[in-house]
Amino acid sequence: MRILYIEDDSQQASDVAAMVEREGLVLDHAGNGAHGLKALGGGDYDVVLLDRMLPDMSGIDIVSKMRAAGSEVPVLMVSALGRSENRVEGLDAGVDDYLAKPFAADELLARLRALHRRASGEGSSAIILFGDMECHVKARAAYRQGKHIALSPKEFELFRYFMQNGGEVVTRVMLLKDVWNLDFDPQTNVVDVNVGRLRRKLEQGFDSPVLETIWGSGYRLRAV
Repeated sequence: MRILYIEDDSQQASDVAAMVEREGLVLDHAGNGAHGLKALGGGDYDVVLLDRMLPDMSGIDIVSKMRAAGSEVPVLMVSALGRSENRVEGLDAGVDDYLAKPFAADELLARLRALHRRASGEGSSAIILFGDMECHVKARAAYRQGKHIALSPKEFELFRYFMQNGGEVVTRVMLLKDVWNLDFDPQTNVVDVNVGRLRRKLEQGFDSPVLETIWGSGYRLRAV
């Protein structure tokens, strides 16, 4: 994976570069928006990691210019502004994912890998692998540590969705829209009940939990 990181804080950029390069990834750094847009025009990047507040233009402006120019490179925006309205503004501008500062290295890496998988089409492959879990899409089968996990049809759809977004926070709204095909909140606990059932099946008999609740946000599938 080749990453472009647009960030004016040189120390932050250096720290992130060390994180991703330890994982065998390639990161190029641009210190402001203008340099970032220029690099995008001449480089073949898999993911853009974009700071929201830059000295010459905002990250929102940058992603808007990218999308207006036809660029479909996935963008992960990072910002100290982590309120829901800040996230919504970024997502409306064309950001693919939004991560509030400060962030943990493992979460950043998981989100970068998830964006890359989705962009490269790996999420729709016959088998999705994440951590010690396997999702056999065509066979509609779930495995953990090689052990088959019996799931109902809806539980399998949930499992596949979490596997396609491994390491990312998945909200109730996302699940209602993409798993239940609902564009509104029915004001029931249908999501919580089904996620609870899936969690029990994925974790019963295993030492490590894999499906965690992120209070106030949603759920996240962890690699162990």
